[in-house]
Amino acid sequence: MLRGGMARLAAVVQMTSVNDAALNFAVCASLVRQAKEKGCQIVFFPECFSFIGAQPGEAQRIAEPLTGPLMSRYLQLAKEHRIWLSLGGFQEKCNGEERIYNTHVVVDDGGAIQAAYRKIHLYDVPMVGLVESKQALAGDRLVACDSPVGRLGLTICYDMRFPELYQKLTFLHGAQILLMPSAFATKTGQAHWETLLRCRAIETQCYVVAAAQAGQHNEDGNKRRSYGHAMAFDPWGTCVADLGPDQTGLACFEIDLDLIKSTRENMPMHAHRRYDIYGDGPHASDEVEATKTQGSEDMFFG
Repeated sequence: MLRGGMARLAAVVQMTSVNDAALNFAVCASLVRQAKEKGCQIVFFPECFSFIGAQPGEAQRIAEPLTGPLMSRYLQLAKEHRIWLSLGGFQEKCNGEERIYNTHVVVDDGGAIQAAYRKIHLYDVPMVGLVESKQALAGDRLVACDSPVGRLGLTICYDMRFPELYQKLTFLHGAQILLMPSAFATKTGQAHWETLLRCRAIETQCYVVAAAQAGQHNEDGNKRRSYGHAMAFDPWGTCVADLGPDQTGLACFEIDLDLIKSTRENMPMHAHRRYDIYGDGPHASDEVEATKTQGSEDMFFG
């Protein structure tokens, strides 16, 4: 875990991915070049950065292992520009399975994968008629890793609704920057997006970074739209980056590890937690299974 000192510059991305992996890569490569020119040490990309399908089954058909040619292009991109990448949600093929993983990959500036987190909470939500578990497998591990800007806690999109996950990443795994790359639905984004992000920052006293998809993704098929509003918050809950509803590109912001330290010293929540009283609570009941029987499998999001 990095200690204090000079603030580090990072970039959070907002983009509109389509069902063309080559076109999406060209957009990502341009953003990486821009971030490097501005002096950033890491670029945070959203969920589905490399592909968003227009038809059911497209994500499964284009999925690859992390050793495949598409991910290799992103590894080479990081190496070429000597910059770290947070690739917020990749369609990872799993041997022997039709379903795939939604995987958040962190790549170092030498082009090596430093961490891979497979989304734990799948978006099986009746109110929007989508069942992510029809096309995706759930992960089963928390993931944190060191980086030049601090220790990263990796999650994806719908995970942000489960505060226990972020408390574990922070207080057990030492995370300083919590990552929530997303392709968030418009309806739920309007209601909850900023509130959830700010709450996760305040209650953990961490930076929160949420790269985002925005706008309509494809002209055919489902014509899916994403909420946008890529944002970053500091440990006090102050917004330090916001790309709004429709703007695509990147926003640069500083990560100040001394601010994390002073925030925690001035309000030492870590010392006041009573896990001896309210530790691991009850888990989901069997009733949860009833929500997984109906709905669409168009794409990842939530």
